[in-house]
Amino acid sequence: MRDFRELLVWQKAHQLTLAIYQLTSSFPREELYGLSSQLRRACSSIPANLAEGCGRNGSAEFARYCSIAMGSASELEYHLLLAKDLNLINEEEHAALSERTTELKKMLTTLFQRLKADG
Repeated sequence: MRDFRELLVWQKAHQLTLAIYQLTSSFPREELYGLSSQLRRACSSIPANLAEGCGRNGSAEFARYCSIAMGSASELEYHLLLAKDLNLINEEEHAALSERTTELKKMLTTLFQRLKADG
């Protein structure tokens, strides 16, 4: 069993989740159960799936949870774009958060490939 807190990709995903929660706290009230919730769920799903994967047996199962985390990261990318297009976040916020999401996706890809090679 691995300690998910030791994974750099988990640490970065957790920090991004905290940033998304802070950002969405300023969204209009009517978005509380809409885009705000979607952004929060997509983002928090990334470190949550990494944590769950660490608790599973074997590299193959962990790789499956990495794949799910990757899907959530892609969902987050879209929701960030939507938030920008709806003028809920500005261009700079979008660029910074998208860059962090892209970095996470690269890290997840590397981890997934390593786990598949081990599996």
